[in-house]
Amino acid sequence: MSTDIPSRLKVLWFIPTHGDSRYLGTSEGGRAVDLAYLTQIAKAADSIGYYGALLPTGRSCEDSWVIASALAPLTERLRFLVAVRPGLQSPTLAARMTATLDRISGGRLLINVVTGGDPQENKGDGIFLSHDERYEVTREFLDIYKAVLRGETVEFSGKHFQIEDGRLLFAPHQRPHPPLYFGGSSQAANAVAAEQIDKYLTWGEPPADVAAKLAHIRELAAKAGRNVTFGIRLHVIVRETSQEAWADAERLISRLDDHTIAQAQQVFSRMDSVGQARMSRLHGGRRDRLEISPNLWAGVGLVRGGAGTALVGDPATVAERIDEYRRIGIDTFIFSGYPHLEEAYRFGELVLPLLPLDHDIASRTTSVNMGPFGETVAGDHRPSALRASQS
Repeated sequence: MSTDIPSRLKVLWFIPTHGDSRYLGTSEGGRAVDLAYLTQIAKAADSIGYYGALLPTGRSCEDSWVIASALAPLTERLRFLVAVRPGLQSPTLAARMTATLDRISGGRLLINVVTGGDPQENKGDGIFLSHDERYEVTREFLDIYKAVLRGETVEFSGKHFQIEDGRLLFAPHQRPHPPLYFGGSSQAANAVAAEQIDKYLTWGEPPADVAAKLAHIRELAAKAGRNVTFGIRLHVIVRETSQEAWADAERLISRLDDHTIAQAQQVFSRMDSVGQARMSRLHGGRRDRLEISPNLWAGVGLVRGGAGTALVGDPATVAERIDEYRRIGIDTFIFSGYPHLEEAYRFGELVLPLLPLDHDIASRTTSVNMGPFGETVAGDHRPSALRASQS
C-alpha cells in the first residue's frame, strides 16, 4: 500500500501537569505544578507558534479539562489536546464537556481518546475490565460520543452502555466534532483506530518499526473505507552542537540510581499495555544501550511511563530525524523536553524554523524592542555581529 508523504507538519508541545524537573527520577531540580508555571509554558508555546499542546491524563496529573479551561483564556492560538476516558466518563457527558470547551476556546480543542493505562490505577478509578473489554467500551463510547456531537439524538443499547434520548443542546464550534487523536499498539486498539479515529498516534520507536505500524493501520483503515492520518509523541534534547545535546541527555539521568530504575520497570511490567511493553523492550532497563536508532535515545523511558524516547542532537540533525518520520507518513509531532519551559524555547528557536510547517511561528527578524541587545556595549552601542570571515 502506498504511503502518502505529508508536505506540511503540525508541531505541538506538552504541558507537564505531572511535574517538571532538570533531572529525572529525583525531586532535585523539581518545579511545582502550579497554574503560574503551567501558564508560562502555555504562553510560551502560544507565542512561539506551536500548533497546540498535549495535556496528560491519569492519577499522577492535574485534571486536563480543568487546566485546559484555565489556560484557554490566557492564550490566543494554542490548541489543547485533552483526554476523554471511555469507561471513566459517560459518552454523553463527555460530549457536553467537549462541546463546551470547544466553544469557549473558539474551536481550539483537540480530543485524545485514552483507553489504556495502569490496571492498578484503573481499579482505583473503579475500572475492573480486561484489556480487550476496555476497547469494547471504547468502540461503544465513540459510537455514542460522535453521534451526539454531530447533533443526533441517540438511542443506544449495547453491552456496556444504555442511552435513551442522548443529545446536545449546544453544538461544538468545530463540525462535526473536534479532531480525534488516539494511540494504542494492540490489535484491539488498531481496530478501533482504523474504524473510528482521525489521527493515530505512536510513541517514538525507530523509524522502521513505526513504518511497519503505520502500514498496518493504513491497511485496516482501507478495509473499513477510511483514511487515517498519523502523529508521533517524542521528547527532544536539542542544543547548538551534538556534543552539548548528548551531554545534557546524560545529565538528565545523572541522578538516577539502579534501584529507582528497577522500581519503575517493575511498575511498567504489571501493565497490560502493548505500547508500554514495546517502549520497555527498547532499553530493557539498561543504561548501556540507550541510543536505539541514530539520535533516538531511550533514556527517558528508564523511569517515565508512556513516551520514553527523545531525539537528541544539533538543530540540523534533529530536523533531519523529524523528516525521516515525515517520509514514512507522520504529519503531526508532539514534543516535550526538560525543563519544558526552556526546551520549548530551544526547540522553537533552533528547529521549528527548519521544518515545513502548516502553521505560523514567531518571526525571528522583528521584535517590539529593536535593541540594543547583547548587552549594550558601554551603554550606547550595539554589539557587532561576528563577520563571516572571522568565524
